[in-house]
Amino acid sequence: MKTPTWLVLACMTACLPVHAEVLHPIELKDQELASLRGRYVMPGRIVSFGIVMSSTWQNARGEVIGASSTLQVQEATIKPQFYVSLIDEHGAPTAQGGAQPVAQGSGTVSGGAGLGTTQGVTQVVRAAGDDNSANNTVNVNVTKADQAPAVQPHGQVLAAGQTLMAENGAGALSVSSTGVGVQMNIDANANQGSSVQRLAQGGLMQNTTVLGNGNLVNNVTSLNVVMRQNLPTAASLNGSLDQLKGLRSVGY
Repeated sequence: MKTPTWLVLACMTACLPVHAEVLHPIELKDQELASLRGRYVMPGRIVSFGIVMSSTWQNARGEVIGASSTLQVQEATIKPQFYVSLIDEHGAPTAQGGAQPVAQGSGTVSGGAGLGTTQGVTQVVRAAGDDNSANNTVNVNVTKADQAPAVQPHGQVLAAGQTLMAENGAGALSVSSTGVGVQMNIDANANQGSSVQRLAQGGLMQNTTVLGNGNLVNNVTSLNVVMRQNLPTAASLNGSLDQLKGLRSVGY
């Protein structure tokens, strides 16, 4: 064997590790995370963007108070607006012909003073009672289509700075709009608890506190995005083929 061949083998052997090293994960610093960017969408790809918020509270007697708010933005939208539909359902009467009163809530929860200052998505459920159900849900739906779905706005327009209010046997509801977002508040009657759902300043808050028995609470926010079908064009295909041809000169 010639000397150059022996020299190459000796260099390769010296470069190989004696023992294989196991890769260990390391924690990234905040400065490094701040420089990272997520995936982006090219202009013209988004056909429609919509938000649906819903908050409901049902007490042990079957009475329901709540509201649903919707917003949809698409290419033809001149001014984005929230539309609010109030939910008001009365409980079924008993066999005696009248509705039995809801027992006064006697539960107690403590702490949580900092929940109003959190950032990002915050979901909280605190319950001090029996037979309760509380759900905080966030949905992100991304579909592809060439045009936005036909949606007929319904409900009352919620203008900036406006507050819509409603009340029944289940409790009192308020839906307010500020310069930075929308908030839904429910204060249940008979000290049953309260619920807050807020979408503002790039964050989402869903906070439910139940102090009584037999309540059903639901906070739901859905983000719906429709993206245009991005079919490859002849120009983009030709550009990709030209790049592949260039690899032949380097042996691929």
